[in-house]
Amino acid sequence: MNDQPDSAEFDQPVTRRAGEPEASQFVSEVTARVMPSLIANVTAELTLVRHAGHDLPVVINHGDCGGSYVAAPHSAYVLYPKAELGLVDLGWLRVPASILIGLADRLFRTLRINHAVQIDNWLLSTNLHGEWTGAGIADLRADLARRYPNHFLVVRSVDPWSCPELLKNLRADGWLLLPSRQIWVTDDVERDWASRNSVKNDRRKLLQSGLIVEDVERLSDADAARIAQLYAMLYVHKYSALNPQYTPRWMQMAVATGLFHIRVARERDGQILAAAGIVARGGIATNPMLGYDTSRPQADGLYRIASWLVGDFARSHRLRVNGSAGAGHFKQQRGARSEIEYTAFHAGHLPFWRRAPLAWVALALEHLVIPVMKRRML
Repeated sequence: MNDQPDSAEFDQPVTRRAGEPEASQFVSEVTARVMPSLIANVTAELTLVRHAGHDLPVVINHGDCGGSYVAAPHSAYVLYPKAELGLVDLGWLRVPASILIGLADRLFRTLRINHAVQIDNWLLSTNLHGEWTGAGIADLRADLARRYPNHFLVVRSVDPWSCPELLKNLRADGWLLLPSRQIWVTDDVERDWASRNSVKNDRRKLLQSGLIVEDVERLSDADAARIAQLYAMLYVHKYSALNPQYTPRWMQMAVATGLFHIRVARERDGQILAAAGIVARGGIATNPMLGYDTSRPQADGLYRIASWLVGDFARSHRLRVNGSAGAGHFKQQRGARSEIEYTAFHAGHLPFWRRAPLAWVALALEHLVIPVMKRRML
């Protein structure tokens, strides 16, 4: 996370619809650089596919294991849950969960699950699919299967709340849906979020802190480095090194291309203590980048302040919120409710021994893992 950006690379503002990232700009900026200079634990390729009037970023992994789950299905379904075992209280379920994860590890390595072509993947924890509904998905799927005959075809971040038409079209085209995680969504921010006492207390904490809220239009080198540091403090060092390890260069690129709208809370001397990177597509906001100074006392409420920045942005822009996974109790107290998110796989072009076991995995996840997620608000 020590990569220092060259701000001159991102000096030109990008013309785009307000709040909506442009896929062609995003892919162009990413492919002009070595991927690990943007995300330290991703080595996959990125390309652009134009289909049915939509520009879609496509991530291609040729089998590399151990990197971030944003580009590696094995990390999402094996390595990340394995790391979570040490953070979540599962009680007596810990032993059977560990055994199941070990079996999944061997199975997914045998299937070569990381040979994957991931459609509309923005290298984020949550991909918002916006206006792409999967219309004509059969043609796109057939074309990609011809180009990548040894790869699974994958669509991450599919759920019935944010992209019901995409989910419907994937099902109709025979894609297999594997539950991936429980996410927390807010249907009406004004009604469900702003009226909560916990949210009012979060705003009060911000006012008492004396921090200055700023919407950042262009990141300086110093601010980019600080925001990357705050993100790493929370998501990489506190939670998991399998989260995407965004560098300062990524932060500047994300702002320049319109991928991130960044809000920060600064001290009077300019030091950033909390930051949120917000993505907005199709009337929905999500925050794949959140960070705060974890060395400060918990009583400072910096996580609450960072989260408030996201809700306040969504409220002012009249957006629904996909709050991603984790911190279920915290988000529920602030008006969110749960949905199950899926990753869609298509393997019809692959040998039987590589495609058939996925159906068994999907069945096991649906009946064994989802009830635990819901019961323990994972």
